Amino acid sequence: MIGKFATASALLVLFIMLGKPAFGQTAPAGQTPAAPASGPQSPAAQAPAQPPASGQEPADEESTSRRKKIHDYKTWNYNVGVGANVDSGTTKQFVRGGGIVGTAGVARNANKYLGLRADFIFADLPLRDSTLQAAQATGDTSYMLGVTLDPIINIPVTSKYGGYVLFGGGFYHRSGSLDSDTTVPGSPCNSFFVWWGTCFNSSLPLSGRFTDSSQNQFGYNFGGGVTRKMPSGVEIYAEYRFTHGSSNGITTDVRPITIGVRW
Repeated sequence: MIGKFATASALLVLFIMLGKPAFGQTAPAGQTPAAPASGPQSPAAQAPAQPPASGQEPADEESTSRRKKIHDYKTWNYNVGVGANVDSGTTKQFVRGGGIVGTAGVARNANKYLGLRADFIFADLPLRDSTLQAAQATGDTSYMLGVTLDPIINIPVTSKYGGYVLFGGGFYHRSGSLDSDTTVPGSPCNSFFVWWGTCFNSSLPLSGRFTDSSQNQFGYNFGGGVTRKMPSGVEIYAEYRFTHGSSNGITTDVRPITIGVRW
């Protein structure tokens, strides 16, 4: 009996010794264990990111909205060129070819293919030797000034080469003066003075003011050209055009061939 009691007492002491650490870690009733002093916090414990203020867009969207749309063409084109004139029609009978031509223009493009171009044209119209003999003059000054307004169709071929065609209306002013003319006033008009525009009622005016010519004519023009884009972005072009003006049955036909640049 005493042995059983001793055995039970030994087991009770052993149980108390083994269970004492567990009882020491248990928090007293009614108290909450303290949070650890350090260590990473759980995602739920972190404060959520604040949304952007009302009315503000993300930076990338704002910069995109402000970015300008890039065109694959120039809204404005400018051109200048020089060359020579090839006469045609009635003009060819009295004017020799090869007169100097100068042009300058500006174009407003609606898109890559279509635009509207305005040009100023100067064309020297030197009279033939046979014409001076018929006019009984020793020399002359003769030229044409023109202003044209044309729709232009651009034709891209490659990244470097292209072409264009244009057509439209024009206003032309032809002016000239004869040097040392010995024609008698009141004489019958020959074909040159008819084209010169100083013949009235089939004869030259008695005032003798038939040596100077000044005519305004309306008409049309058309032509085309080829372009070559340089590394700088400037284009070199070669152009051929036909211009025709008319007033009171008198015509002026000029065919400028020019080489120039446009940018």
